[in-house]
Amino acid sequence: MEVAQIAPLLSQTLSPDSNAVRTASEALDRLSLRPEFPFSLLSIAAASWQGRFAHHRNDVIWKAMPHCLMWGIWREWNARSFEDSERSLPGGENQGQKVAAATYLKNFTRRSINDDGTLSKVSKEFKEQLLQALLQVEPVVLKVLVEAFRIIVVTEFVKQNSWPELVPDLLSAIQNSNLISNGADWRWNTINVLTVLHALLRPFQYFLNPKVAKEPVPPQLELIAKEILVPLLALFHHLVEKALATHDRTEMETEKVLLTICKCIYFAVRSYMPSTLAPLLPSFCRDLISILGSLSFDCAVTLEDGYMMRLKTGKRSLLIFCALVTRHRKFSDKLMPYIINCALNVVKYSKNISELDFLSERIFSLAFDVISRVLETGPGWRLVSPHFTFLLDSAIFPALVMNEKDILEWEEDADEYMRKNLPSDLDEISGWREDLFTARKSSMNLLGVISMSKGPPMGTSSNGPSASSKRKKGDKRHNQHRYMGELFVLPFLSKFPIPSDANASQTRIINDYFGVLMAYGGLQDFLREQGSGYVTTIIRTRVVPLYTLSVSLPYLVATANWILGELATCLPEGMSADVYSSLLKALAMPDKGDTSCYPVRVSAAGAIAALLENDYAPPEWLPLLEGVIGRISNEDEESSILFQLLSSVVEAGDETVAVHIPYIVSSLVGAISKWIPANLEPWPQVVERGFAALAVMVQCWENIVPEELEQNESSEKWTSGRATIGGAFSALLQRAWLSTVYQLDKEGEASAPPSCIDDSSKLLLSIMHSVTGSNMLLEFKVSELLLVWADLIADWNAWEESEDLSVFDCIKEVVNLHSKYGLKNFLVRQMPSPPAPPVPQRSIIEGIGVFVSEAILQYPSATCRACSCVHVLLHVPSYSFETDGVKQSLAIAFSQAAFSHFREIQSKPSSLWKPLLLAISSCYLCYTDMVEGILEKGENGGFAIWASALGFLLTSSFEPRLSATSEIKLVVMALAQVVERLLGLGKPSGVLLHDCFTSLLEASVRLKEVQEEKEEDEDDGQAEDGDDDDDDVDDEESEDDDEESEAEEHEETEEEFLDRYAKAAVALENGIVIEEGDEEDEDHETELGSLEEVDQKRVVFSLIEKHHQVLIQGQALPLQLISSFVNAYPEFSLFFQQSR
Repeated sequence: MEVAQIAPLLSQTLSPDSNAVRTASEALDRLSLRPEFPFSLLSIAAASWQGRFAHHRNDVIWKAMPHCLMWGIWREWNARSFEDSERSLPGGENQGQKVAAATYLKNFTRRSINDDGTLSKVSKEFKEQLLQALLQVEPVVLKVLVEAFRIIVVTEFVKQNSWPELVPDLLSAIQNSNLISNGADWRWNTINVLTVLHALLRPFQYFLNPKVAKEPVPPQLELIAKEILVPLLALFHHLVEKALATHDRTEMETEKVLLTICKCIYFAVRSYMPSTLAPLLPSFCRDLISILGSLSFDCAVTLEDGYMMRLKTGKRSLLIFCALVTRHRKFSDKLMPYIINCALNVVKYSKNISELDFLSERIFSLAFDVISRVLETGPGWRLVSPHFTFLLDSAIFPALVMNEKDILEWEEDADEYMRKNLPSDLDEISGWREDLFTARKSSMNLLGVISMSKGPPMGTSSNGPSASSKRKKGDKRHNQHRYMGELFVLPFLSKFPIPSDANASQTRIINDYFGVLMAYGGLQDFLREQGSGYVTTIIRTRVVPLYTLSVSLPYLVATANWILGELATCLPEGMSADVYSSLLKALAMPDKGDTSCYPVRVSAAGAIAALLENDYAPPEWLPLLEGVIGRISNEDEESSILFQLLSSVVEAGDETVAVHIPYIVSSLVGAISKWIPANLEPWPQVVERGFAALAVMVQCWENIVPEELEQNESSEKWTSGRATIGGAFSALLQRAWLSTVYQLDKEGEASAPPSCIDDSSKLLLSIMHSVTGSNMLLEFKVSELLLVWADLIADWNAWEESEDLSVFDCIKEVVNLHSKYGLKNFLVRQMPSPPAPPVPQRSIIEGIGVFVSEAILQYPSATCRACSCVHVLLHVPSYSFETDGVKQSLAIAFSQAAFSHFREIQSKPSSLWKPLLLAISSCYLCYTDMVEGILEKGENGGFAIWASALGFLLTSSFEPRLSATSEIKLVVMALAQVVERLLGLGKPSGVLLHDCFTSLLEASVRLKEVQEEKEEDEDDGQAEDGDDDDDDVDDEESEDDDEESEAEEHEETEEEFLDRYAKAAVALENGIVIEEGDEEDEDHETELGSLEEVDQKRVVFSLIEKHHQVLIQGQALPLQLISSFVNAYPEFSLFFQQSR
């Protein structure tokens, strides 16, 4: 293949014309079938006539490419696409075209991965040329091309260990690179070689075999460490000395090499520890400490490119320290004193954080994390406790106090300010956390770790931390040691006075007290461990007084709100009312001049929600509801938060709040309608959260259904409220869907935005529940809304397990509503009136059918729910002769989808077998010949596969067993139809007939057993009611036992953790896993509609009566089965007399 044939197509993919891009992509896809295609892409990506690459084995390709053609392509592409914005490279080739070739090669390589994880179309020659290209391409191409290399490395080298030349070739390339080779005749770029090494080591940062509890170091990693990393560490030491010798300047290339080597070592030791690297750790760590010591945090350093690389190397050094302390204690214990001193030398500059860039702040964050990790280890107390005073006074607290950067961020990006400073992810204080990222969060976490560490015994006279007090891991004598939070941290924080009206103008006091409040946030775990007295004292004396000041202090109040929300789980009952009233005051705080109080109101809303979730009940619910609804305004972001709070209020208030819901819904619908866009744009977040709040409300309302609807007063009030809610929801959905549709119809389209499908389904379900007559169908425009909804779910692709539950409930209610009143456009959609073209469109049930067919192919819980809808859609509606074609198309789609999914999982029996096989059974009973043809077309012998699997559901080896009467009845009817079909085909002696008839008898016996068990359970129900009081006593005793067991809960060791996860990985691979979905749905009766009227016993009797000579006398049936069947159905004994 000529390279010139591909080059213009790659240039065309960069065109702003989408049609040109599509045409070029299709042409490239056709060319990709040729074996030389990847070589051509590589040639273009690494094109360099003037470089050394032209002298290697693929020089024929370069000579075959006319210079003039490439020159013309480059100029034309550059002029038309980028208007001279793309700079040409030496040699005249196009940089954009090179990147396009590298990108296409990366995607081509990814597509070449087979289902079993192997890689096709990768020859030894191609791998060699790819490696050579990587060693010399320019950085912008290298960044993309190395991704293709990494894909090949994972499959060929890491998983299969089938690239033996890679490590020797890479070692040779390093030795012959420009910064390593002492001679002038170097061939490769050192940075490129190290980048390739970095990509090679990346897969080893994680354990490769999760099924092994203590996985040994992979031999490939050992080889890389021995042959490459060990020599590189000597080079690293030399370069560190060279870099540190030049104090006033940095060399960019040297700094890049240092950073890349650090990244390589980090990936090598993050999970494993190669044996050849372990002895070199002390010297390597000393070099890392030297690098960190060369960094300056006094705000006087100019951030040139070389120094930025030095900062990145420092960050990577701290990540290596974290990995060593976490994973390799055997090798890092002796290094911990030096690591701690290094980290302390960094964090002592934390007072300058507000003036530093993000990268420098990240270094502080990691330094705090290193100290936290060391403190969590055995020798941690001995190493860190002598520095507690220094840490708190000179490192942690300076990182917590408020600074100019906080105030600026408050005004410019309040949401980012809250994410950083009012975090919701500090629920767990631990030295092993890896998701903190900011110095303030990390310092709070370290403060929490310090506060939870145990101090000296109570009998000692020490007033502070003692270097001689050693923390003993696993010491259960809790009453003999006191937490450092009590001994040291709280006394330190008490030194700072709380702001008052007299001193509120002093900036230093305000800033320091901000730090005090942030520190309390870091003490969450400690405060939860203490008695209620600690929390009461702190909140009453150090937090609540902030709400009573006449001077507005929004920065402090927002932080106080956050603390109250975080401590909601341990608030004493007597304090909750005071806290609640304070938060209500903060929720209504208006902006103060140029200072926005948005973070105050948002944090107050979050704290109130936390308070309610922890079982606090306000004195009155209605004022809270009115206050929240009254603040929902034109401010989208704030209203989104208020909708979330409203959801929490309704969930917490439940029945108490439910009586107000009709009034609330009517107020909210108008507000939400204003935010719904008039075009097809996705709905804004405020609308989505508004719909979510309404969905919570309707669920709360449905929960208070009167037990006896004939109780007039409550029943009438509830029915009236339901009608009010239904009318409000109908108006909202008409605004959301129908007005948009009508407007677009004039432009020749008919659609609605696919937003909030799950919550919209809940509202639609409520509308249908409120319908009590045909007049309400017209008033609420139910049919029109259902048409839009059915089209939306038919085209829906956002499959998430928590997002589709209500859709299935809505489907069943639609069918039920049609059965009661007859919905327009349910089975067949009316033709649009002129001037619209008379093109038939989907009816409601056809749109639902498309959704159900797709859902059958999705994750397990969606499959189960979709299959249950199959029975409802096929058997509940009344189909006429004219509409039988609709039913037939549904059966075809459902059986195809169900059998396709079953084929994917048929190798291992699982809980999904049952819903899929039963769905096919429903289709088969409707259209026997058609479904049999579909099964045979899907797979040769597909009909026999389905019939045999259906019989397997009845065996004791299948779990979960068929337990619902309707399910077993469906199996009986399906197997009877299969037997009748096989006899009609003239196959009286086949194995399939024998197995199916045997399964039919077993199913009939099982059905009788289940029916009798159900009758016995109903008889025993009243007797069990009398034992409820005894059960309550037993429950209380068991709860007490649970509390005692929780107090003595065993703390899992690292070995136990790894062993548990290894067993879970083995179970996952073997398919021994609990399927997703609702287990409670497994025993629910299947709605069979018209099939319920079928007498399955008569069907079986008729079959045996007609064919008993073939079925009984001609088959070798198990005697035990015959006996069980005759005992269950004595009227059949006449046919089995000769077989017994």
